[in-house]
Amino acid sequence: VNELPLVILSSLALFAAGSGPLLGVPGERVLIRPEAIMLLLFFMIFMRYTFAQARKGTVDNSDPVAQHAASKQSMPMWKAVIWVIGGLAALVYGGDRFVAGASGIAASLGMSDAVIGLTVVAAGTSLPELATSVTAALKGKTGIAVGNVIGSNIFNIFFVLGVTGTILPLPFGDVSEFDLIVMTAASILFWFFSWKFAQRTITRWEGAILLAVYIAYIAVQIP
Repeated sequence: VNELPLVILSSLALFAAGSGPLLGVPGERVLIRPEAIMLLLFFMIFMRYTFAQARKGTVDNSDPVAQHAASKQSMPMWKAVIWVIGGLAALVYGGDRFVAGASGIAASLGMSDAVIGLTVVAAGTSLPELATSVTAALKGKTGIAVGNVIGSNIFNIFFVLGVTGTILPLPFGDVSEFDLIVMTAASILFWFFSWKFAQRTITRWEGAILLAVYIAYIAVQIP
């Protein structure tokens, strides 16, 4: 996937913004407006590239997944739109309810806002992406499964933090350099598995490694 370098770039940009003291830059760890505007500029470049690729409309006919998709009857546009809107509404509502309940439990256990955000809230808001990727993978839509993860990471850092940081500078607070290092390392590991082994395929054991790394990170976060 050609967008993977942008995932690494987004992680490195956020790491640089939140690790000033670690990089020898004095001052408070804050995502300031110029940095946030830079993230938005990166997002605009990403969107321009994405639409340019979409206009090309290139499909690899040798891909068995593409052949399988081409052999299936397409869904009517009106029905597809209804399913997308209904599914998105259900995902948003379900994710919101999960986050609200889980955050209440975590807060009652005395966990800090940063830990709640890095674990419970992050997991809750990622559940729709997990459901989408698993469903897409089971249906042979691997492009959607992987693209969903890549697009979400790029969108969250470049657009969400870019817009929020432009409106109001964002202190990193209890989000440590260790958290940012793990985020960047995860992006690099994702790229490494995607490009270096098994012909650009995330195998089961590679997926197991990614899952094990995340479980270990969560274990470190929980007091």
